[in-house]
Amino acid sequence: MVTTSALRLASVTPSSTQASTVYDRLREDLLSGRLEPGRKLQMRFLTETYQTSQTPLREALNRLTADGLVECREQRGFYVADISRNELIELTKTRCWVESLALRESMAASTPQWEELLLLAEHRLARTPRSLKSEHFEDNPEWERLHRVFHRTLIGNCGSQSLIAFCGQLADQLYRYRRLSIQRAFPSRHVSDEHQAIMAAVLSKEADDAVALLSAHYRQTAEVILQDQQIFRELQNDGERA
Repeated sequence: MVTTSALRLASVTPSSTQASTVYDRLREDLLSGRLEPGRKLQMRFLTETYQTSQTPLREALNRLTADGLVECREQRGFYVADISRNELIELTKTRCWVESLALRESMAASTPQWEELLLLAEHRLARTPRSLKSEHFEDNPEWERLHRVFHRTLIGNCGSQSLIAFCGQLADQLYRYRRLSIQRAFPSRHVSDEHQAIMAAVLSKEADDAVALLSAHYRQTAEVILQDQQIFRELQNDGERA
């Protein structure tokens, strides 16, 4: 005999799964810049692009709004979240605050297993080329994945899943900014050395040094973006044309 609860589960699960799939695809397109900041997310375009109906789309868009990647403007619909100098500065400052706390807690609870995971994460990242091409920059998705693993491992021993999740949300929002300037920063930035220095301080139990190096790492990224006048000029011009 099929129960009422089983019927309810059967009707809800496919929709929930579809919404999660749409959420993942939309999130990737938002983070990669394929859906540019300030763009209106029209339902007709979204249903055709992601081959889905409005119900899972709205569920996905509401989740992305909570993540800070989408804006819901009253009576106007959904838009890709804008970027600004002030937001970049604020997000960077907040990330430095919360990840400093998370890193200190991770180090305080250090175990041989966590240190081995950190060594492995840094080793794999260092051995992976940042660019797929030597003659010009071409983003390497595997490097981006391993980069996220390394930074998550740094704070992953802090004992608070809520704190880790918040750090991840900040990382996503800042990733949109980093994508806008990464090609111009690539030739002069030696991020591998920065990662190695952070790891060395962590393994040496120098919490103050590790926190200072991690914060400097994030601030330098923000500074590279802030110095790139073209980024914000282009977005302003796009906004005026819209």
